[in-house]
Amino acid sequence: MTAGADVFVQNLAQGAAARLGLDAATLCAAHPRLIAVDVSGYGARGPYAPAGLRHARPVRGGPGVGDRHPGAAVKSGIPAADIAAGMYAFSGVLAALVRRGATGRGGPVEVSLLDSLAEWMGHPLHHGTHGGAAPARTGLAHAVIAPYDAYPTADGGLVLLSVQNDREWRRLAEQVLGRPGLADDPAFATNAARVAGARGDGRGGRGGAGPADDGGALARLDAAGIACARLNSVAQLADHPQLTARDRWREVESPVGPLRTLLPPIVFPDAPEPRMDRIPALGQDTDEILAGLGLREAEVKELRDAGVVA
Repeated sequence: MTAGADVFVQNLAQGAAARLGLDAATLCAAHPRLIAVDVSGYGARGPYAPAGLRHARPVRGGPGVGDRHPGAAVKSGIPAADIAAGMYAFSGVLAALVRRGATGRGGPVEVSLLDSLAEWMGHPLHHGTHGGAAPARTGLAHAVIAPYDAYPTADGGLVLLSVQNDREWRRLAEQVLGRPGLADDPAFATNAARVAGARGDGRGGRGGAGPADDGGALARLDAAGIACARLNSVAQLADHPQLTARDRWREVESPVGPLRTLLPPIVFPDAPEPRMDRIPALGQDTDEILAGLGLREAEVKELRDAGVVA
């Protein structure tokens, strides 16, 4: 398999690939053009190298989050560590392919979940390291920018807005809130003052319901040049008009019937649309795949009898 491959990726437990002769050093020595990617929890060296993934847990939350343990950290809603490491492995492979095009050689690529999360945590990491204290959990609010949060509207919706500088604050006060006096009020005129006020508010600076529905609020914010967006539920995302307008949804077959799924996010406008094949049942394509790798029918049967393949 590796003799004709461009890229080999493994994320087995620490040391398992080496015991199988599938570590990057062994593979790249045997196949100089191969790009061998090792994905691990903590990297190949250091005291945590054997620890696997048990500590690499991204957290989120706001003040007092959690019903059973108020103020406790909670698990991220998506597997951020896995996605981050996968994306860095992807970009690392692309860089290695470019290097191979110039030198003719592949080589090893290492990506760890911890390094990937630490990179994604760049702003709060540096804020905590150089600012004297780690930023508090603030939900959708920002530790050093205000106003920056999801604010309720009169119809029960939520509109996320971000004021990045004092010029934008003046436009928000005058054109959106209709309270021009706030633009020069010492309690709000500078970002530092607004952040301090938001911290003292105890709710990230979130006030009561605004005077408009979310559509009206967005229109006024857009007209004033303020970054904003409607806060959508998962169901609203699935029915997002932009995804529909750009024809991003496809239907694929699966063992449980047709399923609706999105096209991949990378688009090549001058190339055919990516294939969206059926989702196979467990073991459905095993014989075809192994035959394509050169195994004879008897060898496939031997593997199946041994429980190696489904």
